[in-house]
Amino acid sequence: MQIILAKPRGFCAGVRRAIETVEKAIEKFGSPVYVRHEIVHNKFVVESLKKKGAIFVNEVDKIPRGAITIFSAHGVSDQVEEDALKRGLDVIDATCPLVSKVHREAKKHEEEGYEIILIGHRGHPEVEGTSGRVKKDVILVTNEDDARNICIKNSDKIAFVTQTTLSVDDTKKIIDILEERFPNLQKGLATKDICYATQNRQDAVRQLAKKADILLVIGAQNSSNSNRLRDLGEEYNLPSYLINNADDIDEKWFNNIENIGLTAGASAPEILVQEVIDKIKKIFGETVKVVDIEGIDESVFFALPKKIRKNS
Repeated sequence: MQIILAKPRGFCAGVRRAIETVEKAIEKFGSPVYVRHEIVHNKFVVESLKKKGAIFVNEVDKIPRGAITIFSAHGVSDQVEEDALKRGLDVIDATCPLVSKVHREAKKHEEEGYEIILIGHRGHPEVEGTSGRVKKDVILVTNEDDARNICIKNSDKIAFVTQTTLSVDDTKKIIDILEERFPNLQKGLATKDICYATQNRQDAVRQLAKKADILLVIGAQNSSNSNRLRDLGEEYNLPSYLINNADDIDEKWFNNIENIGLTAGASAPEILVQEVIDKIKKIFGETVKVVDIEGIDESVFFALPKKIRKNS
């Protein structure tokens, strides 16, 4: 039996930046620091930061006035920023720069008079943040049926933005439908807003699917990009499981299995990958071989927010 590791997998640059933002804020200002929502969608990461002195809250009205406050990697609406300002909170924004780019696109479309279609998952914090960056109501499209049925007031001037962690293939299908229905839809690359890390991890699973008999994806149930990796494995007719950690593994999954494909969503740390490997070796013995597929070496780096950089 062998475990085949996807490459790349695990933390992306935006997640690393967000986690380091919390850690550096605690070092610089002392604990506690307050974080609105999970800094990233991973329980292991959140619990680790709690132990270091972070307090996670659902909304800014739960934060003491004037306290150090960090916005999560998923971004926030204008209203959340205004509420934080009214409470006098000392805000450090850990929004992923690629999410901020989508926010700027949405604002630009609004300024130019476009109706805005937002492709994404209802209720996801990133979608709520992007929706709240413009004053007019966006038209949310969550799937192909939505794309076929939405009503547009002015089909002469419409544009779209997307959540950054979507399935590349699903997004292309949705936009194909929209472009067919609305010939004046502002043209552009269909997946222009989907982040490099999401695309790279999906491509790695495609390669993994050619070699594996089963796919394990380490990631939280509320992690959009992790769910897409599991879905992609299922599209290749692989038994595919989204697991939080090694404790979720069921030995029955491996009956008549020779090659285990293993990857991790962009919010899952490498330590969880190693724990899964150790658990499988404990079940089947140290003779289990671990190999990497060829893949992209990611070199993207995002600078930390100015408030927590050295000498700032």
